[in-house]
Amino acid sequence: MIRLEGVSKYYPTRFGPKYVLKDLNITLPDDRDVAILGENGAGKSTLLRLLGGIDFPSFGKIHSDRFISWPLALSSGFQKKMSGRENVRFVCRIHGISKTDEIEEYVKDFCGLGDSFELPVGSYSSGMGAKYGFAVSMGFDFDTYLMDEITAVGDSAFRKKCKQALKDKRKTANIILVSHDETMIREQCNAAILLAYGRAEFYESVDRALYRYRNL
Repeated sequence: MIRLEGVSKYYPTRFGPKYVLKDLNITLPDDRDVAILGENGAGKSTLLRLLGGIDFPSFGKIHSDRFISWPLALSSGFQKKMSGRENVRFVCRIHGISKTDEIEEYVKDFCGLGDSFELPVGSYSSGMGAKYGFAVSMGFDFDTYLMDEITAVGDSAFRKKCKQALKDKRKTANIILVSHDETMIREQCNAAILLAYGRAEFYESVDRALYRYRNL
């Protein structure tokens, strides 16, 4: 279960606080794959970062008993001066995992960066960083995977590999997805959150949420 209680997020500006999300009160059931819908600037990626612990609410609390991923393909959270391998060890330590060899080799094989895996992450191109970030995410058995337009990662062969990996993970996990692709949303999700005017509404029906979204 993931529960948001009075969650607000604002950013300071010269004109005062700019609210992206305001007083969200939502409960996400464990057995649903949830799409996050909203127009550009509605706060979809902000909400994903809050759920993944990458950012923190200005007010309110997020309660969860789930092991939640960071947004897949996120590469900005890695230590730029450390190698790909060292970053895997670092992430493992954060999650209390002492035996890291198997995860290290899995990530190295999945991302396909070869010897670059031993180089500083800061030297990676944006494409390499995206592949690496996704591979690290797949190295852990999360309860909930956060996805933000993840199918754009890498070339067609790597995207196919990503989709298969996610398919395997979802046998025991669920997803929270941000996407503008209605076909993907219908294929991957069975519930939705619609963000509009800083507020949020949970829908048991994806079709109903999409209808409301198109008529904002």
